[in-house]
Amino acid sequence: MESKTARLTVLIDPVKKSAFEALCASQDQTPSQVVRQLIRDYLDRYNVDYATKPRIPTKVS
Repeated sequence: MESKTARLTVLIDPVKKSAFEALCASQDQTPSQVVRQLIRDYLDRYNVDYATKPRIPTKVS
């Protein structure tokens, strides 16, 4: 887990923001948690390596 944080400011349509916040609340997650997961998924999709990326050892048969 990351020990330091940085701020990311995003401009979004107020209607989409409200819908996003309501959906997050209904799933018992904060908008920040969901955005962090979206970023991790996006980095993984493009195989981008970063310092705090969890390392899962590959199983050798």
